[in-house]
Amino acid sequence: MKSYAAVDLGASSGRVMVGRVGPDSLELAEAHRFPNRPVRVPEGLRWDVLALYAGVLEGLRAAGQVDSVGIDSWAVDYGLLDADGALIGSPVHYRDSRTEDVAQKVWATVPAAELYAATGLQYAPFNTLYQLTAARASTQLSYAKRLLLIPDLLTYWLTGEQGTELTNASTTQLIDPRTRDWSYDIASRLGIDLSLFAPLRQPGDPAGVLRSEVLEETGLTGPVPVTAVGSHDTASAVAAVPAEGERFAYICTGTWSLAGLELDAPVLSEESRAANFTNELGLDGTVRYLRNIMGLWLLQECVRAWGDPELGALLLDAAKVPALRSVVDAGDAAFLAPGRMPERIAEACRATGQPVPTTPAEVTRCILDSLALAHRRAVTDAQRLAGHPVDVVHVVGGGTRNALLCQLTADACGLPVVAGPTEAAALGNVLVQARAHGLVGDLADGRRLLTRTQPLTRYEPQGDAARWSEAEARLTRG
Repeated sequence: MKSYAAVDLGASSGRVMVGRVGPDSLELAEAHRFPNRPVRVPEGLRWDVLALYAGVLEGLRAAGQVDSVGIDSWAVDYGLLDADGALIGSPVHYRDSRTEDVAQKVWATVPAAELYAATGLQYAPFNTLYQLTAARASTQLSYAKRLLLIPDLLTYWLTGEQGTELTNASTTQLIDPRTRDWSYDIASRLGIDLSLFAPLRQPGDPAGVLRSEVLEETGLTGPVPVTAVGSHDTASAVAAVPAEGERFAYICTGTWSLAGLELDAPVLSEESRAANFTNELGLDGTVRYLRNIMGLWLLQECVRAWGDPELGALLLDAAKVPALRSVVDAGDAAFLAPGRMPERIAEACRATGQPVPTTPAEVTRCILDSLALAHRRAVTDAQRLAGHPVDVVHVVGGGTRNALLCQLTADACGLPVVAGPTEAAALGNVLVQARAHGLVGDLADGRRLLTRTQPLTRYEPQGDAARWSEAEARLTRG
């Protein structure tokens, strides 16, 4: 048995998990969990990355002696370093408003269709490419000598070594998914200096060893290697989908829902672009062909607005509300920013001529029905666009705890849903570390180990599929 620390940073919390891996065993335990609270300053919305790093150090201290450390986090955001390697300012939050209307400026130089054909990335206003365009005239960027994506920044602070892990780099809209290298032509035409990025790393590559100061602060005995994992948390989560064969879809649930397929090659058609699917890179040469859906962010923001009521009771009440009474487009960018979420959901229902949910239970049921409907659209569209039929949908991540959402997703998709594991990103993180140390074989071998060792729940589709088609038709009204 060997022990691996998986640092898994989400948009609302971070955690350090310890995975113990043996020839036929995989155990995961939480060492430390800490909040991730963005801070609004006069310049805009920023990540408190120093607090995150402190949480990582405290988590490593709680983890005890481990054989390796790996870090994954959300995508697209970055820190800038000066010539001395010091951080310049706090990293900008992807929900900051600085990228509003920036896409049109980019498309004036590289039309949207051409950009998609070159990078395969869906349009999202916060993609790193748009962030860098928005920051072009900033003093901070003019002084920067290095740009590190969030997990690479924390790895640098732990080890003193710099790199750019590939799965996360593929979310910048600056990677060619066919070559799995930088899209030099796109960067050049948009005036983006790729020398800002550290050399690319692959999942499983060594990323240094913990610095002596880190060993002293955490109480660990060196050397402790740090291993590059699928540092985009979705890449790690997809690696932990306990699927057999290739005929499966996945939905990585949490603040976002990432719904799609695992493919051998990107889908770069104009139809795929119009459907807003993205081609991000995964382990072992795979492509994560998926659509971003607003996810449980909608419910998180409502719960915050309601004063944090008990979630279990809220879900029980929501289950009693008539199904599909009102739905909204869970992929609509109108729901991206924080604040006034119950009111915005009500406004969206009113605009499409549907009953307006008023109670927390009604709003919650609207959200869950809407998420299941968005999952249905994504799974259906992905199969059609990729020519890749599926027999089962795997739901991983935090949404696996929400039995109502899992059942509604099965009902909407008309396919069985296998829910679990919940801590998929951390497990995928651990598996890559274990692979690097020879304890686990290829991607399929790791998935077989997950199937044998992790609790999974199966949901069979129920109800009338036509009701979901009718609900979807309502979204085009108004």
